[in-house]
Amino acid sequence: MSSETFTHYRQQVLANVQGEVLEIGFGTGLNLPYYPNRVEKITTVDPNAGANALAQKRIRASTIAIDNRVLNGENLPMADNTFDSVVSTWTLCSIANVEQALREIHRVLKPGGRFFFIEHGLSDDPTVQRWQNRLTPLQRVIADGCHLNRNIQQLVRQQFASVTLETFYAEHTPKVLGYLYQGIATKAL
Repeated sequence: MSSETFTHYRQQVLANVQGEVLEIGFGTGLNLPYYPNRVEKITTVDPNAGANALAQKRIRASTIAIDNRVLNGENLPMADNTFDSVVSTWTLCSIANVEQALREIHRVLKPGGRFFFIEHGLSDDPTVQRWQNRLTPLQRVIADGCHLNRNIQQLVRQQFASVTLETFYAEHTPKVLGYLYQGIATKAL
């Protein structure tokens, strides 16, 4: 996920993030160098303590204030209407109760706040879909719960009425792994 191709996608997603930010699925902190200066503070959540340990060097090197927490995105302890922006990069595929996590994202966003995301998931090509459905049980075991066959557009639209979205295949990535959903969902005022 740290290749030049994925770095480019991260930069695109983070370009318009602002204010107080919540990042779901922080992992090892690969997004940190690409946050714009207008970000005031980032609260990060990720349930993986091992990834958190690896993220510490990036956290120390950041000029942005960071509140780093080891917890999952399905039950956030933050108050309603807390964040200006929420970010998720290649995370929704592996959250066990993704619908609940999206409800939490919506809940903690301020009215008018935006959810910035890039995720991989279910292709629009039936041939690729068949392989995604076949490989998902194995992928879940070897890739920390990752589902290749989640329809991210459908999941996000269940929580947000206003969604701008682009779908495409990632460069230099097998189609079964690289069908991407990149978008911004806005919470109603």
